[in-house]
Amino acid sequence: MIEKAPKLTEQDLLRYYTNKGYSNDSDVNVVIDKVNENYEYWDTVKYKKLPDHYSAEDLWKRVKMSRILMKANAWDKYKVNFGFTNKMQRLCHEFDMNFGQGWMYQPDITEDNKKQYLRSSLMEEAIYSSMIEGAATTRKVAKEMLRLKKQPKDKSQQMIVNNYNTIQFISSHKDTPLSVELLLQIHRLITEKTLKNEEDAGRFRKDEDDIVVFDVVAGETVHTPPEAATLPHFANELCKYFNDKDARPYVHPIIRGIIIHFMVGYFHPFVDGNGRTARALFYWYMLKEGYWMTEYLSISRVIAKSKKSYEKAYLYTEADDMDLGYFINYNLKVLEQAYRELKEYIQRKQAEKKASYQFIRLGYINDRQAQVMQRFVDDPSEIITVKDLQERFFISPTTAKQDIVHLMERGLVKEIAFNKVKKGYIKGEKFDEMLATIS
Repeated sequence: MIEKAPKLTEQDLLRYYTNKGYSNDSDVNVVIDKVNENYEYWDTVKYKKLPDHYSAEDLWKRVKMSRILMKANAWDKYKVNFGFTNKMQRLCHEFDMNFGQGWMYQPDITEDNKKQYLRSSLMEEAIYSSMIEGAATTRKVAKEMLRLKKQPKDKSQQMIVNNYNTIQFISSHKDTPLSVELLLQIHRLITEKTLKNEEDAGRFRKDEDDIVVFDVVAGETVHTPPEAATLPHFANELCKYFNDKDARPYVHPIIRGIIIHFMVGYFHPFVDGNGRTARALFYWYMLKEGYWMTEYLSISRVIAKSKKSYEKAYLYTEADDMDLGYFINYNLKVLEQAYRELKEYIQRKQAEKKASYQFIRLGYINDRQAQVMQRFVDDPSEIITVKDLQERFFISPTTAKQDIVHLMERGLVKEIAFNKVKKGYIKGEKFDEMLATIS
């Protein structure tokens, strides 16, 4: 459970600030700026090193007062607010600039490259959004299942397939207004064949469902969502908030999307699948608002790596009078990291592509075949299939087979049999010899 901070009203803070604001105390001001940079909560603020005449409670009052002075009302209906810090403003500006720039449209990044990057990111998002909610599988097995369109073998794999299908559905409906019916359809897509009671897919929870968020390790209930009777009204308000193109007060679209993410998690409208639904709606809202690069970001992968911080961001918000600054700050950092990882991924893939160009010098080798050869350089034990090349390069089975046959005829690839029907292909006898001629 999150430790409760000292209870303070706005009147308490104003009175304190008027009498003991110490506004010219530069050492304390530096501490406050650093605290707000990371939007820290009382459980870390109380340990900050301070001048002798300052107590932890004094610092907390100053922090809270500074956030009141930066206060932005985000959703009056539910009294949602946050302190709009300098860091939040800077990150929103950077996302506006970077998510709309054409750096992915450089001449050396082809349409096929972009399709590969998009397919990979959609898979990553589906896999890690499911893993956050307990899907037990490996990334390699999950990607192979999605790439080869295998039937899921268990609940974990079904969760991943559902997420993948839902993301594709959202991408094709990004300009469709959100309605209660569509919200329920999204939940149905996400939870199909994964719930104890299949009738719970695509319906709001009922009073008798007795839903709480329970921390198994601590053995404690960490969140009790609003009563089920409030859900129809909340769903209607959520749709209005999601669709409003001239909202007052104005809230930056990225922050607005994060608020939607939080509120779905907070209200917990479904028996299960709330987290996946909340992240899907954030993804949808970003696309709706024109942040096209969201499709290329693996946001859930970053969240999965910092799941404890993700959970705490929810709890801090609820513990501190619904101050969404904690959740907003966390998610902006997630977007920043996801964007950084995307750039690193593309740079790595472009480097791999350039490395494969050496095989072009063999003559009569196309770009796809050169990349296949590079895979054998990177991993001599690699086994590829026609289906693998078809999915990787978005080509027909016939074209993929022709690529393989040509490499086999030159001794660069060798066929092996998995069974009486399925074939695989490994490095051929002449591969190392030909590689030596161009190295």
